[in-house]
Amino acid sequence: MPITVGQDTSKTRKTLEVNGKSFAYYSIPAAEAAGLGEFGKLPAALKVVLENMLRFEDGKTVSVDDIKAFSDWAKNGGKGDRELAYRPARVLMQDFTGVPAVVDLAAMRDGIKALGGDAQKINPLNPVDLVIDHSVMIDEFGNPRAFQMNVDREYERNIERYEFLKWGQGAFNNFRVVPPGTGICHQVNLEYLAQTVWTDTDQNGDEVAYPDTLVGTDSHTTMVNGAAVLGWGVGGIEAEAAMLGQPISMLIPEVVGFELTGKMVEGTTGTDLVLKVVEMLRAKGVVGKFVEFYGDGLDNLPLADRATIANMAPEYGATCGFFPIDAETLRYLEMTGRDKDRIALVEAYAKENGFWRDENYDPVYTDTLSLDMGTIVPAISGPKRPQDYIALDKAASAFGEYIKGIRDGQDASANAEVRWEGEGGAPEPTDIPGDQGHHKRGFVQSGDDTYQLHDGSVVIASITSCTNTSNPYVMIGAGLVARKARELGLNRKPWVKTSLAPGSQVVSAYLEAAGLQEDLDAVGFNLVGYGCTTCIGNSGPLADEISKCINDNDLVATSVLSGNRNFEGRISPDVRANYLASPPLVVAYALAGDMNIDIANDPIAQTADGKDVYLKDIWPTQQEIAELVEKTVTRESFQEKYADVFKGDEKWQAVETTDAETYSWPAASTYVQNPPYFQGMSKDPGTITNIENARVLAVLGDMITTDHISPAGSFKESTPAGQYLREHQVPVREFNSYGSRRGNHEVMMRGTFANIRIKNEMLDGVEGGYTLDPKGEQASIYDAAMAYQEEGTPLVVFGGELYGAGSSRDWAAKGTALLGVKAVIAESFERIHRSNLVGMGVIPFEFTGDDTRETLKLTGKESVSITGLDDVKPGQMTPCTITYEDGSTKDIELKCRIDTAIEREYVEHGGVLHYVLRNLAAA
Repeated sequence: MPITVGQDTSKTRKTLEVNGKSFAYYSIPAAEAAGLGEFGKLPAALKVVLENMLRFEDGKTVSVDDIKAFSDWAKNGGKGDRELAYRPARVLMQDFTGVPAVVDLAAMRDGIKALGGDAQKINPLNPVDLVIDHSVMIDEFGNPRAFQMNVDREYERNIERYEFLKWGQGAFNNFRVVPPGTGICHQVNLEYLAQTVWTDTDQNGDEVAYPDTLVGTDSHTTMVNGAAVLGWGVGGIEAEAAMLGQPISMLIPEVVGFELTGKMVEGTTGTDLVLKVVEMLRAKGVVGKFVEFYGDGLDNLPLADRATIANMAPEYGATCGFFPIDAETLRYLEMTGRDKDRIALVEAYAKENGFWRDENYDPVYTDTLSLDMGTIVPAISGPKRPQDYIALDKAASAFGEYIKGIRDGQDASANAEVRWEGEGGAPEPTDIPGDQGHHKRGFVQSGDDTYQLHDGSVVIASITSCTNTSNPYVMIGAGLVARKARELGLNRKPWVKTSLAPGSQVVSAYLEAAGLQEDLDAVGFNLVGYGCTTCIGNSGPLADEISKCINDNDLVATSVLSGNRNFEGRISPDVRANYLASPPLVVAYALAGDMNIDIANDPIAQTADGKDVYLKDIWPTQQEIAELVEKTVTRESFQEKYADVFKGDEKWQAVETTDAETYSWPAASTYVQNPPYFQGMSKDPGTITNIENARVLAVLGDMITTDHISPAGSFKESTPAGQYLREHQVPVREFNSYGSRRGNHEVMMRGTFANIRIKNEMLDGVEGGYTLDPKGEQASIYDAAMAYQEEGTPLVVFGGELYGAGSSRDWAAKGTALLGVKAVIAESFERIHRSNLVGMGVIPFEFTGDDTRETLKLTGKESVSITGLDDVKPGQMTPCTITYEDGSTKDIELKCRIDTAIEREYVEHGGVLHYVLRNLAAA
């Protein structure tokens, strides 16, 4: 389907000749010449948005004043507040978030027919690529059969979902599916889908060149900003609206410039750099802002490292972390097999339209900060947040302090009272480095072996995630660490679950070409699958005896992963402390097996003859890494692996489906169910009404993540979701994960606020998804919410700072809405979750002045009324009355975080999809 551009004002539409072919394009210099403003000092990231306004200017949705506002932004020192209607070129999805999005599209086809409309109106208008990458789980590891066994179990568990996605691929236009076992969506996007400059035919039949842009249903969509492609994560709700032609409403953002100078020193990696960047930008405060990287340090920064930094934008809180087009961009496009004519177009377009970074690049930024890359040292982050940066030589002592904080107040003698259920007397405890009487111990008997576990034992070491497996420098580095360790006769500790899950098949190609996969296999890092695995919580179960030892002895077990997220309860239900590290350090920690060891300075292992081995003994030089990257990471390997990217293997080709226009929802399916959003929907929207006498469902603290609100990982039989599946004859072995069951609202409602580590402050010290029901008794949040719904009582949730941080998880908002929550009141919101709440008709409010849940002394037994909503304006202050248990009241003022006029319409309609559906039905 051709793109529909705005009115052709010959003032800004020009022609570009590249390699004998003509392209129309919308010229920023021409807009300046036409008197629309001065745009030369805009950051490249903002020029992408400006070009979007030029291309879609129609005098209605996008006006000339919208274009002029960019000039005002530059004149005002990088500040502006104009609302824009932005249209990305395409949409990227993964299966955890993509399945519910396709479920919603299928339900909208049913809904539009019920309203008397045409089901074919429900089709993506923009190209959509869905990459199945979140479903593979690490059941098998550390052996040559791990990959095939995990793939077999993946299909066994998820065949209902795959049948549904294959139906969607045939039923919807503009919708492609990348089958399982191909790679992680962001790496496939970076290495293959992204073009940096996109082309399409417009309604006049002309070929138009414009910046490649996208939104994705995963927060790490930002990774592609490393290749100068502007993209960020949105919830599935917002992505569905974008698919259906609805512009994304946004304010002209502030752009923080991050200057990089110098170059990386020997012994450091791109991961070490990004962990420092995350720490600095979190401290700076960039939520809702663009970050653009500039400075002469970019001349020394490979695109793979840029992509690593861009990937972690959600962790530093920014909308995106953008790198402009330069010579390194072209080099990467060439290496990864892009068409030669496309590369020539990228260069010509960037230079012609003011997007090229060279030594004269000097834009205006809202604010700046700077980092000399020569000061970077090896580092990890943890144990709970990506921004908790720790220099490697301080990691062991920091962990000791963490354990001391946990154990203080507990009986120290408990450390010696180790539960032992093996044969004979309990083994003698061994020393724990750095222990000052705070660490607990336990013992595991596995076959003929007995070994000690204690606070800090590393039980998971995983090379995983798009963040680092897309980077050949750190992956080759990990392989070389494994090679040197193998040569010394070292191996992983027997209690460490090791895994290698590359982000694309290209990684396996160059590891095998370098002979490094054999070395990784030798120390336990066998291929387990191509997908997110441990980073998304699909780490799979630990050995029974290890899990039992951890839980019987209340041990703080640890994981080390090369991922981007280490939130509580995310990686494994048996692991309480999680650390982010570079792939080479993941291998090193697998060899050490203990977070208490100072691996920067002390021996990490011993050879068979008792010789100490230090990290420096197995760490490769930058020259060793660079030589292997140059030799094995080739243009040909990318072209070969992506030649049939949509074809899939025999298993995918054998998945059966139908070609029906609407989906025949299988009544017995526990994976895919018709959601209730559009059932019984009227043709006309309602109005926003005041919230009266609402009860409190939860009082939550700071940094409540979308993982807390809607966990992605495994769950137990005793949970409401587990009970639902058991009632539907699903055995525990087949529970799979919350993430895989996002196509079934019944499971996901029961999983909302069900993270095992979430703490509802209405209850004293209780972890998990619990609250007080209408009788004042402790109950699961789901059961209490259903009881309140039966009474017709609205609900509210209170939170602290950065409510909704983390993943762009639409179910965190969907589940909140389906539980009957009408408002979430917090100190501040992360960008994506606030948008998702609005998209589901739930109103976000922020405390004002000095008010917080703590100063108001909220216990959760209050009732809440919020007025002034019948005529609410974006950003309006609204009165709120809190009635305490004793009958006393307090009046406060809340800021309504409905931020734009279109968002108000979404809430009036009950959500953005209801808004789109009614408009399509009426058209």
